[in-house]
Amino acid sequence: MALIVHKYGGTSMGSTERIRNVALRVAKWVRAGHQLVVVPSAMSGETNRLLGLARELAPTPTSAAAERELDAIAATGEQVSVGLLALALQAQGLDAVSYAGWQVPIATDSAFTKARIERIDDTRVRADLAAGKVVIITGFQGIDGQGNVTTLGRGGSDTSAVAVAAAMKADECLIYTDVDGVDTTDPRIVPEARRLASISFEEMLEMASLGSKVLQIRSVEFAGKYRVPLRVLSSFTPWDIAIDEEARSGTLITFEEDEKMEQAVVSGIAFNRDEAKITVMGVPDRPGIAYQILGPVADANIDIDMIIQNVSHDGKTDFSFTVHRNDYAKTLDLLKSKVAPATNAAQVLGDPKICKVSIVGIGMRSHVGVASKMFRTLSEEGINIQMISTSEIKTSVVIDEKYMELAVRALHKAFELEQPVPAA
Repeated sequence: MALIVHKYGGTSMGSTERIRNVALRVAKWVRAGHQLVVVPSAMSGETNRLLGLARELAPTPTSAAAERELDAIAATGEQVSVGLLALALQAQGLDAVSYAGWQVPIATDSAFTKARIERIDDTRVRADLAAGKVVIITGFQGIDGQGNVTTLGRGGSDTSAVAVAAAMKADECLIYTDVDGVDTTDPRIVPEARRLASISFEEMLEMASLGSKVLQIRSVEFAGKYRVPLRVLSSFTPWDIAIDEEARSGTLITFEEDEKMEQAVVSGIAFNRDEAKITVMGVPDRPGIAYQILGPVADANIDIDMIIQNVSHDGKTDFSFTVHRNDYAKTLDLLKSKVAPATNAAQVLGDPKICKVSIVGIGMRSHVGVASKMFRTLSEEGINIQMISTSEIKTSVVIDEKYMELAVRALHKAFELEQPVPAA
């Protein structure tokens, strides 16, 4: 008997018929002798609907008090999902029970709308599993030290599922979504994209951080930290196929770099439309200026991505960085009202119409000229590069948003990602 965690995305839970199919799939695993914990997302579109209602009443809620209420509102979507799935499983003759995050409890910090999990008390869940029940837990949410409901940010159900799997030392965590695994890039942009049978944890971490929507980055971080076996599968494969066949149909995220991975210089192309660039111009080029600019941004709980400081000229320099587009207005206002006056900056400029495109691959460690090939490919397409960031296994560029699809297609072709990796 194995302890398995299943996570189902919003599309998989998008209607009562799809919820019934999820129940049939879960029942198959239970009848094969496994203990099941299931973490479903809200029904497709439900979180957007709920937050849309909130925006009608408060178009720009930025205070902590407002964000607390947003979490209270958004968390209800998953509560509906777990109740419906429990009913569907009970209709299949299984003993099933649902819990909200605060009932488990899943303890988080108090960073509303983007909370982080601190610990999970699995006592209640283990007791139910020992009694033969299927346990269904809301994804995306938890409870802070003051008893407030918190949410983990978009994609947070992935993080919830992996965190539950880690806390309970599950044998495997299966992430069921509307795609059949991890592709070399988004097949909606490049129809020739192919599914990867396996990908290393490091590559998946980079892909998630760089814009791949298959898994939330924090879920991959959890999996890596606690060595949680992770597999991405499609919930739209027939529910009644054999369990072994089902497992082979997805992508396994591995912790070992095998020989096949060494043969692929680049494993995938990631992109992120949700970026915005901000430039603080004409600041004094002196020790501590980066902290004076970025410290207040970090204190406002705004994540910073790529950073570039230009060469000094007449004792002045320009400082550019990127943030999530949702944080663009807040960051721009903070810099103009507080940071610019404190640093005597000449001007603060912003551009919300940029995107980030990245190539990722473990093989980049042992091959030279990969970045130059990327730059040449973009140059041949007439695409200007605004910012560059590199690491051992990735190279990222910031470009004008309107060239994103062209860049992804050109790079996918240049690195021959439509071709299968040769057998070892």
